[in-house]
Amino acid sequence: MDSKLPINLTIADRVYSFNINREDEALWREATKEINEKLLQYKQTLKDKDNQDFLALISLQYLMKLLELQRSTDIRPIIAELENITTKIGYLLGKQ
Repeated sequence: MDSKLPINLTIADRVYSFNINREDEALWREATKEINEKLLQYKQTLKDKDNQDFLALISLQYLMKLLELQRSTDIRPIIAELENITTKIGYLLGKQ
């Protein structure tokens, strides 16, 4: 059985075709729904803009959220500090 599913998604009154993993269909549809809902919100508040402007704003908004999430889950500084503490403890234990 083919694990790919051909679907058509409508974003900003345009239809886009994708071949996606079957198990990801709900996620793709939810993402499409969120984009279209954001688009409608922008259309209602920013009357002098067009769909390209709205889609750029939506992209920026979601990318900012993604970057914030990546920063908040970056454990490299924590690991570096733990290594530093471990080194200091090792040095102190070695002095005794």
